[in-house]
Amino acid sequence: MDLSLLEDFEKEYDCFITGSDQVWNPTVGRFRDVDVLAIVRKKDKIAFAASLGISKFPEDKKIYAKEKLKTFKAISVREDAGKEILEELTGRKDIQVLVDPTMLLTAEEWDKVSKKPEQLKKDKYILNYFLGELSEERKEEINRVAKENNCKVINILDKNSSFYETAPSEFLYLEKNAFLVCTDSFHSSVFAILYNRPFIVFDREDSLASMNSRIETLINKFNLKNRKFNGKITEENLKHDYTEAYEILEKERKKTDDFLRRALDIDEQEGAR
Repeated sequence: MDLSLLEDFEKEYDCFITGSDQVWNPTVGRFRDVDVLAIVRKKDKIAFAASLGISKFPEDKKIYAKEKLKTFKAISVREDAGKEILEELTGRKDIQVLVDPTMLLTAEEWDKVSKKPEQLKKDKYILNYFLGELSEERKEEINRVAKENNCKVINILDKNSSFYETAPSEFLYLEKNAFLVCTDSFHSSVFAILYNRPFIVFDREDSLASMNSRIETLINKFNLKNRKFNGKITEENLKHDYTEAYEILEKERKKTDDFLRRALDIDEQEGAR
């Protein structure tokens, strides 16, 4: 690359920020030069709620990671395991764990893009959103609860389902209005919390099991360990009270705001203008 072009590019911005879903997960082909802003040389670099999604970092990537991450002014991640991994790699003690950015918006704000799926004919349904395998035993248990509560079961990721190509806006509607959400997905769990819906988290049983760290952080942070599936769906699982979780969420939103203000050198007065 022409270094003069890089210099012109850096003159336009005060800092550069990286951070998105799986952006630092080397097992899915991420943690590349572009993901760690390796091209930036003279300006501040910030990691905002970067996601690793793993509980163990590959040995062959550790030297590269240590070298690149030491150049960051501030680092925040989304998982407790990610914080532990990066602290061990870099020796840094200033890495913070922030909530996933999807939780910075309220349910009312997400509703602005929500849309009811045209194929939804029955209002009472259990929403299944499984990225990993769903065993026959678990499927039978979910179907039992559906039958007992006169619910339809909607499997978003079933290629034979009319909901298979559900758009993001329709996904939000399905999350908000579900009788129960059954999932192994981090973001499905997030939206169940935001939309105040009962949900059950299932551990992944396949090759994606190593990505459970994000969900573990979520349910631990918000004291929702009772949302974990333990072999049977009970009446207690169908009840929920997120009062404490919402109080924690407000504190986490403030924590995120504080992190960004410090990283970007923004004081309260300047931010209020």
